[in-house]
Amino acid sequence: MAIHKLDFGEFDEIDYSLIAIHTSLEDYRLAYFINQKLHVKLNKSIKEIQIAVKEGEAHFSRFHYYEKEKEISWDLIQNKNEVIQQQQEQNQSLFSNINIEVATKVYMLPEFKKVDYFLKIENSDENLNILKIQNTLSTIDNIATMYVVDTNKIKSKNNLIF
Repeated sequence: MAIHKLDFGEFDEIDYSLIAIHTSLEDYRLAYFINQKLHVKLNKSIKEIQIAVKEGEAHFSRFHYYEKEKEISWDLIQNKNEVIQQQQEQNQSLFSNINIEVATKVYMLPEFKKVDYFLKIENSDENLNILKIQNTLSTIDNIATMYVVDTNKIKSKNNLIF
């Protein structure tokens, strides 16, 4: 009888590149400009990314494109959103028992609070030049800055699994 062993080190492999983008553009406009410049076809995904945080459940928009020939998956992911909580006021005043909505900012990757969007490129091979992609993205107006994120420094890596 043969003994089979699983090596959990294989599951820790990171096979994606992550580019942080700082911009004032809305997600659909940014996706449009990325489609034009990088010749990809990012489409709004019906499945938003849901993450449970202490304030409630947060939903982040996602634009997705799968390139069949090269087997590369492209995702444009929103990093900032708001969770609206209902709180009831307990004062004995004229306006007692009023429900108050409190909006709290939440982040997909909390360690990168200033980043607006992430461009996640999965299963990229050596032929995909990340520096060339960065240079192309820098030609888009209204992108203040962008940089490649060191995936070893991400504390909340599980939020990128979807």
